[in-house]
Amino acid sequence: MKLSQFKFRLPEELIAQRPNPTRDESRLMVVNRRTGTIEERVFKEIIDYFDDGDLMVYNDTMVFPARLYGNKEKTGARIEVFLLRELSAENKLWDVLVEPARKIRIGNKLYFGDDESMVAEVIDNTTSRGRTLRFLYDGPHDEFKSELYKLGTTPLPYYIKREPEEEDVDRYQTIFARKEGAVVVPAAGLHFSRELLKRLEIKGVNQGFITIHSGLGNYREIDVEDLTKHRMDSEEMDASEELVNLVNRTKDDGHRVCAVGTSVLRAIASAVSMGGHMKTYTGWTNKFIFPPYDFTVTDALISNFHLPYSTMLMMVAAFGGYDLVMEAYHKAVKEGFKFGVYGDAMLII
Repeated sequence: MKLSQFKFRLPEELIAQRPNPTRDESRLMVVNRRTGTIEERVFKEIIDYFDDGDLMVYNDTMVFPARLYGNKEKTGARIEVFLLRELSAENKLWDVLVEPARKIRIGNKLYFGDDESMVAEVIDNTTSRGRTLRFLYDGPHDEFKSELYKLGTTPLPYYIKREPEEEDVDRYQTIFARKEGAVVVPAAGLHFSRELLKRLEIKGVNQGFITIHSGLGNYREIDVEDLTKHRMDSEEMDASEELVNLVNRTKDDGHRVCAVGTSVLRAIASAVSMGGHMKTYTGWTNKFIFPPYDFTVTDALISNFHLPYSTMLMMVAAFGGYDLVMEAYHKAVKEGFKFGVYGDAMLII
């Protein structure tokens, strides 16, 4: 497959700028791979497509307030700092992106907060934009993290053309988020309300959780036409024994496993074993999935509508079949479905 095959016309007004007022009432497009049919429903009606014994696998990662602004020593220049991940709790080291990168060099100090009480020193250049910061904070680690996060804001993606607001603190987070580490929310999970989860439970649809801390690599521009030459950024994941046993039992009993989001699809594919089963895995994955790809564990996928050229669109096309998924995407544009993290959803069965 070539990068250019994932181009389609997406009017800017179809990129959702705000969440739907009610989590489970977004529009839902249902794509049936066996029949080739495409139908429209409301998201909470997704329950109609699953039976007693089926399994939904959710990503329980939690987004942290990763974007903050500081001032450079002496010049006072305003610097945007995007926290990527903590490298050392003991030394308070963080891997970050900075903008404008040209103004920041090793040895520079940055001051954060109205009273500039939080100070960080640049100790390493990791990429052209990336840096390693050491925060100069004397208190205990928990206190430091609390103070650091008070300075941060919700890391909305670049295509949302507004500043984060109070509602984003809650809505740019799934209701089952519990393991901190992501800077990109698993968007498909945003559609699940407590009421819908309860209704699925009553119907006998089981739930399992896998952790994959989604990073900015999801939005990184692909700069090669030949997709075999693209390298994904690594993301930390954990497929626990509890989850693996649940998945394998579901498969052995002849029921279906549904991945809630491309992050879950990728994590499951990173932990496959023989015979359509999973194995436990804790570590990092840089697996890049694009058509054609043989999925041996996942039987259904829930995903948002993704932007042109994105790796998430490529994963969806690999699962649903390139021609059928692109047909569904053109239909979604024609019928005014919303795209992006706060957009509408697709179910592929």
